[in-house]
Amino acid sequence: MKILFAAAEVAPFSKAGGLADVVGSLPKYLEKDSEIAIFTPLHGLIDVNKWGITELENSEMWLTFDRMGHKFRLFMCKLPGTNINVFFVHNDWYFTCFKEVYPKWLDPKYEHERYIAFSLATLEYAKLLNFKADVIHANDWHTAMIPVYLHSNYRYDDFWKNTKTVFEIHNLAYQGVWFEDVLDFANMRKDIVYNEWGVEHYGKVNWMKGAINYSDKVVAVSPTYAKEILTGEYGEGMDYTLRMNQGKLTGILNGIDYDVFNPKTDKNIVKKYDVKTLKNKEENKKHLCEEFGLEYKPERPLYAMVSRLVGQKGIDLIRECENELKGLNADFIFLGSGEKDYENLLIWLSNNTSNIRAYIGYKSDLANRIYAGSDFYLMPSKFEPCGLSQLIAMRYGTLPVVRATGGLEDTVTGYPLNDSTGFKFWGYSGWDMMQAIYCSLGVYKDKYTLSAMRKSAMESDFSWGKSSAIYLNMYKQLCEK
Repeated sequence: MKILFAAAEVAPFSKAGGLADVVGSLPKYLEKDSEIAIFTPLHGLIDVNKWGITELENSEMWLTFDRMGHKFRLFMCKLPGTNINVFFVHNDWYFTCFKEVYPKWLDPKYEHERYIAFSLATLEYAKLLNFKADVIHANDWHTAMIPVYLHSNYRYDDFWKNTKTVFEIHNLAYQGVWFEDVLDFANMRKDIVYNEWGVEHYGKVNWMKGAINYSDKVVAVSPTYAKEILTGEYGEGMDYTLRMNQGKLTGILNGIDYDVFNPKTDKNIVKKYDVKTLKNKEENKKHLCEEFGLEYKPERPLYAMVSRLVGQKGIDLIRECENELKGLNADFIFLGSGEKDYENLLIWLSNNTSNIRAYIGYKSDLANRIYAGSDFYLMPSKFEPCGLSQLIAMRYGTLPVVRATGGLEDTVTGYPLNDSTGFKFWGYSGWDMMQAIYCSLGVYKDKYTLSAMRKSAMESDFSWGKSSAIYLNMYKQLCEK
């Protein structure tokens, strides 16, 4: 069975969020049962020398969009630790000119053009490589054009006639919406796709809607999120379409790569540890406090948050409760970047409080030191399709304090249940969040309970083992139809 993954980002080459981790780790667990190819853009931030990325011979290809020719080239390397080919679509006009996966302040139409070009180039390069995929696994709106292309431009193409498509929703909030003239740029026939059963949504083109309608299977990244997005509250205006396609919608929980996130072998942390040597975790906390200019006090818990700074992540609750946080007998560290309003909030708190520090930006080694050195991990998300940060935090024995939504509800066992791995709150308000924080403060003083919860968290299995088996079974069932 041949599986083609297409995604805007793939770890460890390019990363802006959890999508990269998923596409960079799930294929590893499918490799023994499948032949896999991964396609992603060659962003300007990717270090081709570091990863041994080289251009394929005679890879130059020209595609026409909006009566203008665009030159593409194809590069390749192996996914580290595997024999899986990762193909990088090169284009100077759309990808290599940026040092970010998702550059800010782009013209929206240009952003659509980037991913239309990538999606069509992926299909054409797969044909040139004779990689006749049994299943194409597209991810989020950036590659939602692929199922639409297969339904329209390639519907009579013998090469793709038996290919099934899986579309995975990592975040329904980002759907890829623009005016109908974008179909002219994509060279798609409007009479086929621009209707309410295709990509048309309230008078505009919605690529995610098209992928949901045309794919053979739609996957949400956690079982609870798959249920939530069928409702008006979480459906982002797409709940009607999802209910119409409910028969092909399923929720499969994401996992993390336990070889990458392992406090026993992590070279980025100061003192390695595991369940049997949890006392070493305190050395990481001590060093982390020094790194952020906080006075290390063993009796004070350290809370952390590593996140994109966007409304979804509950930063509004931090703003709402900033006075309470400043008055707690605890310290807080924030790492992330995003909306300027939230960045400025954290910068102000970092500069004007004794117990709150922030680093605006992202560094993977620093993130790992934060996971290892913190006592508790904040995720007060307004909604959370799956969330990988809480899984990483638990792997490092750092107990999540989460709002019980989406994947957070599925993965965190709230105190005081048996084998508790963290703390939950349900209402989206600062008051609710503070009650969970107060509860965690109480547990921090009870070293026996704290140690038991840390061990339960570290022994939880959120590796790709179980989930990859579900994916593989889904692919096989599609191919048998």
